[in-house]
Amino acid sequence: MSDLFMEYLTEFKSWISTYESWIIQVVVAGVITTVIHFGARVLLARLDKKLENSQKLWDESLVYAIRLPLQVIIWLAGLMWMANIADLETKAAIFQGVSRLHELMVMGVLSWTIIRFVNRLEKRFLAIGPRVMQSKVDPTTAMAISKLVRVIIFFVTGLVILQAAGYSLSGVLAFGGVGGVAVGFASKDLLANFFGGMMISMDRPFKVGDWISSPDKQIEGTVEYIGWRLTRIRTFDKRPLYVPNSMFTSISVENPSRMLNRRIKQVIGLRYCDAGVMGEVLADIRSYLASQPEIDDNQLSMVNFISFGESTLNFQIYCFTRTCDWSKYLMVQEDILLHIVEIIHSHGADIAFPTRTLDLPEGLFGQTEQEPVQRQDSPPAQPEDSNAEIPAGQGG
Repeated sequence: MSDLFMEYLTEFKSWISTYESWIIQVVVAGVITTVIHFGARVLLARLDKKLENSQKLWDESLVYAIRLPLQVIIWLAGLMWMANIADLETKAAIFQGVSRLHELMVMGVLSWTIIRFVNRLEKRFLAIGPRVMQSKVDPTTAMAISKLVRVIIFFVTGLVILQAAGYSLSGVLAFGGVGGVAVGFASKDLLANFFGGMMISMDRPFKVGDWISSPDKQIEGTVEYIGWRLTRIRTFDKRPLYVPNSMFTSISVENPSRMLNRRIKQVIGLRYCDAGVMGEVLADIRSYLASQPEIDDNQLSMVNFISFGESTLNFQIYCFTRTCDWSKYLMVQEDILLHIVEIIHSHGADIAFPTRTLDLPEGLFGQTEQEPVQRQDSPPAQPEDSNAEIPAGQGG
């Protein structure tokens, strides 16, 4: 056993002596690569910790994006260096395709870095962007741009890798055109949703955070996410509603979040007996609405007697509040309606409730009773006193 071990050791020493020069170079290249790897790792860790609470979007996102890909690039470069050293000395066939493989891997890592940067930038913008920076880019636009950039990166990277691998781009594009027709027929619904998402991103009928509703479909809630295939809406009972984007190309969508004002439209009825003070009541209500600070005086404001009801004299209040917030609007409307009740009561009038008056012909119940006419063959009326004596011949 010891003789066999000594034989192997002798052969190894002989092999080392033969290739001593390039093995040492490979070891040195590996040590240098390891030192650079740990140095870059420590430097990026300190830089990332320093920028952890940064209110800027680009610096922290860039450090985050390059942290892992840089380490991969360092080792790819180191391995490529060692492979070149071994190839120059040994001329082994295994090292012939290393150069092309290295190029493909570097392209993939660069694309990975850009995608990490875009994803991190989008995430930080949605988290702190609208709060710390005065930007015209809203969350919906930011999400759409990041999706578009990712699609472009995947497409361009794929073409570059195919070209670097030795494939003809013209042939690939021609095949893609023919195959695209078949794929289009097979996935028309998916493509319809994709272009529906593009339409939402370009036309922007709504954005993330908007309250939307559709009179055509039972859709109402707050938009949480707009993707390429579907949009997620949180209904008012807190349930998620997933709507395919293609549906938004064929339905009407209301966006109450973009209202400029909220409308107050109320019809109030007075009693018919208050007709004499109707004009004074309406004038006082007009004066009150004109002085109400929560009513937008730049919008139409009307108070008018509009109709004779079955049991009411109806007048309409039509005006707009300054606020669009629903809860505040309800409080403003409540205050206005309570004040209108006070105005009506101050004139001795009151709000009518359904009543009905029955008009009967005169004298129907006013006719006096006639004395009964006695017939000659009828017996005389009996006396009220039951003990009175009955005349002879009249008893039963």
